[in-house]
Amino acid sequence: MPDTANSLVFDATDATFEHAVLERSKTTPVLIDFWAPWCGPCRTLGPLLERLTAEHAGAFLLAKVNIDENPGLAGAFRVQSIPMVVGLRDGQLAGHFVGAQSESAVRDLIARLLPGPGETLADQGQALLAAGQIAEAEAVFRQALAEDPRAGAALLGLAQVHAERDQDAEALALLEQVEPGPVRQEADRLAAALRIRQSGAGDEAALRERVAAAPQDLDARFALAQALAAGGRYEEALEHYLAIVAQDRGFGDDAARRAMIDVFDLLGPGDELADRYRSELAKVLFR
Repeated sequence: MPDTANSLVFDATDATFEHAVLERSKTTPVLIDFWAPWCGPCRTLGPLLERLTAEHAGAFLLAKVNIDENPGLAGAFRVQSIPMVVGLRDGQLAGHFVGAQSESAVRDLIARLLPGPGETLADQGQALLAAGQIAEAEAVFRQALAEDPRAGAALLGLAQVHAERDQDAEALALLEQVEPGPVRQEADRLAAALRIRQSGAGDEAALRERVAAAPQDLDARFALAQALAAGGRYEEALEHYLAIVAQDRGFGDDAARRAMIDVFDLLGPGDELADRYRSELAKVLFR
């Protein structure tokens, strides 16, 4: 069996997993086969996985993980029984099974792992959108949804088209249909951006005067925070939202907390500002 990261089938270890598997899954789907030399069913399943990998000729990769030699990965994936096969796409879980399976069951997992016709068309639509060909992109996204009404990438793409045209309500309705999975995070970010854009109207100078004159005027403070967020001044906006939550947790049907969540979603995971204010919000809510 080939054992280099340049092969369709390769060994993955605790040390190489992040680069050889996780990062590569963002461009090419990866099946991970957790096995061990003493496992009889593994010796049956392994050749089947390798044959199907070769049959698909690069559509996905197969990473072999010996759990005896790589306890870190076994623990991270909570492997309790082998063989266990996990699919990764775009760095996220795309399905799994435990135990020796029939060829048809393995093919079912591979079908879930690989992009369908709708997703392939959505990629074409994204290329058109990036090139500024909005009408052409819209046509392709609609074709993708005709192929697969649940194609998350196509729903996101069509929502982006509506957002470009300031049709926020139509965009938000599409984003609500995106199911959990690799596209959901980007859908949440766009939805957050649209909600922030919708709520940002207001005379900032006048609102600052109102807040300075009456710090307890939460309506004014909230309107100021919304205007700041819409203008991209997220830190100052978050400070005002946090002050509102500290004074009245239920203000406006939880509007300030929900607005903070929108900013966190927009900034994305791992953002220092979002992490800092997420921690501050937790302190206020659970004190």
